[in-house]
This record gives sequence, structure tokens and C-alpha cells, in this order.
Amino acid sequence: MSYPFISPIIFKGGIAGLLSAALIVFASNPSASQEPTDATRAAPEDPEAPAIADWQTEPHLQIVPRTAEESARIAGIMAPPKDFSKPEKFEQNPAGAATTRYMAIADAFSQFSPNMPFTSEMDFKLGNGIFRKLWIGAPSSTKGSDGLGPLYNARACQNCHIKDGRGHMPEGPDDSRVSAFLRLSIPGGDPQPAIPDYIPTSPDPVYGGQLQDLSLEGYLAEARMGISWTDIPVMLADGETVTLRAPEYSVDNPAYDAPHDGLMLSARVAPQMIGLGLLETVPVTDILENADPEDADGDGISGRPQIVWSTEYDRPMLGRFGHKAGNATIHEQSASAFAGDMGLSTPMFPDPSGECSDAQADCRRAPAGQEPGIRDGLEVDQESLDLVTFYSRNLAVPERRNIDDPQVLRGKEIAYSIGCTSCHNPKFVTHRLIGQPEQSFQLIWPYTDMLLHDMGEGLADNRPESRATGQEWRTAPLWGISLNKQVTGVESYLHDGRARTLLEAILWHGGEAQASRDAVISLPSEDRNALLRWLESL
Repeated sequence: MSYPFISPIIFKGGIAGLLSAALIVFASNPSASQEPTDATRAAPEDPEAPAIADWQTEPHLQIVPRTAEESARIAGIMAPPKDFSKPEKFEQNPAGAATTRYMAIADAFSQFSPNMPFTSEMDFKLGNGIFRKLWIGAPSSTKGSDGLGPLYNARACQNCHIKDGRGHMPEGPDDSRVSAFLRLSIPGGDPQPAIPDYIPTSPDPVYGGQLQDLSLEGYLAEARMGISWTDIPVMLADGETVTLRAPEYSVDNPAYDAPHDGLMLSARVAPQMIGLGLLETVPVTDILENADPEDADGDGISGRPQIVWSTEYDRPMLGRFGHKAGNATIHEQSASAFAGDMGLSTPMFPDPSGECSDAQADCRRAPAGQEPGIRDGLEVDQESLDLVTFYSRNLAVPERRNIDDPQVLRGKEIAYSIGCTSCHNPKFVTHRLIGQPEQSFQLIWPYTDMLLHDMGEGLADNRPESRATGQEWRTAPLWGISLNKQVTGVESYLHDGRARTLLEAILWHGGEAQASRDAVISLPSEDRNALLRWLESL
């Protein structure tokens, strides 16, 4: 089957054959070269562009502007379906040509984008090696891996993002906390006039912006994340009872004096890594089309864009990554994790003490893994940071399963009818790009609008982040959600992993999602099972 507005990708460098009609790149001229060196596709320079643009610009991308014809064609493709008796075209491949085949193994999230050039595979594998590498304290004879901590949350990126999947909360007092941690802040701080509705906060003066619960030998870990659970029964319309568990978090056994009286805590588990590069290349204008901060249409949904200050570009930018969309780019998200989670210096955050505060004198005096002539005098040099970024950008999304199953199609229809897709926006088309063929002009199905939504008091952490309030969260992408247990061995959903099943996750929704949540409670069991079956197909 062929479609006149689509050119199929032919894979080079030993990747055999075509994937399917759904692994596509839209092309305004199917005969034109896709190479970044093609001068006819280069984005024109704007001589009047300001030195520091407003937050709606995208300095991290080399964009080829869409033609009017492309924009019109995309608008038609974005229209919601009217026929739920069959799948939509290309729906089986949620990441377009960056979709990988489904594999029933724990490494399902660890595959590279199939449309990645063969010449880039080594960069992906090297990035994977750094992502998995266990760091050690300095000084060490292992010059390529020292500089950890001395206070930290994990020794490797992979320890938090288990098999590139989600983290989880500890099940008991002796269970590992390595894939979960506490964000910290106190009210007040410097204003940020470049960000509208910015809510000033500051790190805790002793414990910084996140709690490090591990340390090198000879140093005291900051504290231990305390957690207790309270059961909350929820009765469904058909008489079934679902038990939710409500967490309460604390800073236990603080080693460096008491935290600030106004300390705000927010528990987080590491999110899954697949499809990040595609989310990074969704046009800002397309995201803003779904924003309705004043709920002008009266549907109860009022998504707002997150705006954050980018250290990388020294300007405000649209926040895309993290549970409250606190980072604008994968590059900065990676550098932040090296600093906060492992105490490793990078070109973006060169302090070798990581999050150690002035009150933690022993930590700040600790030997650093920085030596002249080795790794640019840093613990994570520019090349290593770029490789980890490339790896994170190109982790492929597995293909959908059972998309033509009648129960799955019925569940999809229910998801649309009760308003799930008002926030979990099904699809976007990414920018056409120079130098990023894996992400360029792909039809993707992430089921997120990438906006902030008030999720109600039940999910509130009461801790602002940039302009996100204590009840707002970025809509989480749903692609790959059903593979959570297969990849990590544990079902864990929502920002802090409190939900142990997809149904529990739904029942925690409140605020703007309250009506959809109540509709799920009222569904007959047959329709509720169909909705869950649809989620399990994603």
C-alpha cells in the first residue's frame, strides 16, 4: 500500500529492508535529497533575530521551515478519528521511522532508532557505555571513571533508569532507593522577570536541591528518604474496590543539622527514556495550539506551557523534560543529572562538588576527579556529555501491539469519549531538521500535550518549579507504558511511583482530570477493561 504524500525510508548501512508503510517521513518533494548538506533545505537566516530570543524560540534545533502545503497536510492528519472500527494509518508505529520492533525482553527500551545512519551506531553504543558506567570516587587509578560524589544518589545513569525504563519506590525499609529521590526547595528567592508567572524558590541552604542518600566511604550521606503509606479504598460503580496507597515523605536522620523549617519535599522516580529525541523536536507552536490557560472553551482543561531558564542557552525556553517539565533540552537534562545525581562536573555545571553546600565542608574539600589534560579538566567532558545526549535522544519506541483487536479499538473510543485525549494528545509531527535524520519530520503518537495541568490535591506535591504550581504536572507520555513491568520487573506509575497498576494511576487523577477519572469509575466493567486493554497496547 502506498500514500501519495509520504515517501518511505530506505535504510542504509546494513539495516535490511523497509519497515512498513507506517515508518515514514513526510516529504514535500519525494525526490529531494534528505542529506543535511542539501542547500535547498537549509533554514534561512533571519537578519532581524534578537541576540536572546523569547522563550518560544528553539535554539537547540536546526529547523527547516514547513511549507504551506506541508502545514495543510499535517493539519488534516492531526484531526481526531471518526471511525473507531479500525486503526488509523501508521498507528502501529508510534515513533514513525524511529519505531523499533516489539521484543518481549527486558531490553525492549534499549534499542536504537532504526532510521539512525549506520555511521552513528558507534556513537550510540559509546553513549550507552557511559550511561551504564559505574563511577568511583577520586583519586583513582581509573582516570576515566573517577570523581563520583562524595554525596550522590546513584553510581550510574542506568541505576536510576532501570533498563532505560522507569524507577520505582522502595517496597520496604531495606529495599533500594536508588531509582527514587526527594527534590528539595524552600519558598522565596531571586525573581525571574523573563519568565511570566515565575514562582521564586531556593535550594535548602544545607541540603541543596535534592537529597543525596548515598556517600563515599568516610563521608556522611545527607539523610534517608522516609516514606509511609496509607491505604485509600475506592469503590467502582460495579462494586469492585480498588485500594490506592497515599505516600507521606520525610527527611530521616539528617546528618548535617536540621533542614530549613519551610522545606518543601517532592518525591520523584526516574522516568522512562524512550522517544525523548522526538519530544525534543515537536514544534513549540504545535504544543501551544493545545494550551488553554484560561479554559476559553469551557471544557475544564487548561493546559499551560512550562517556561524554564536554560543554562545551556542563557535564555528562557519551553520546558519539556522532567515530571514538571523543568528542563528544556536533553543535553541540559543529562548535565543536571550528572551534577545532582552523581556529583560529577560537566562543561555546563563545572563544580566538582555537585550539590554539596557550603555547610558541608568535608564534601567541598573532597578530592575531585579533575586533572589537567584528562577529560578537558572535568569529570565528564564535552564529548562524553554529547555521547550520553545522543544515546538518550535515540532510544527507540517499540511498536504497538494488537491495534486491530476489537477490545483495543473499543478502549480507544472510550478514551476519546471521556476526555483522556484532551491532555494525552495522541499525535504530533516533528520539525524537519538539519543533522538529525532520526527525528526529522516524523508522525509520532506519544499521547502527551507536553503542557502543565492541575492534577488536584491528591497528586499535589505543593512544591513549585519555575512557573509550575504545587498541583501542576506535565502530561506524561503514554507510549510504551504497558511494558513497564517487562523492562524493570516492577509496575510503577505517576511521578512518585505510587500507582502499582494502570487503573490505580487513573484513579489518582483529579483537578482538570477529575471528570475523566469519575467517568472511568462509572464505566461498566466491560468498557473499563477495554480502556485498560487499549492502554496495554500502547
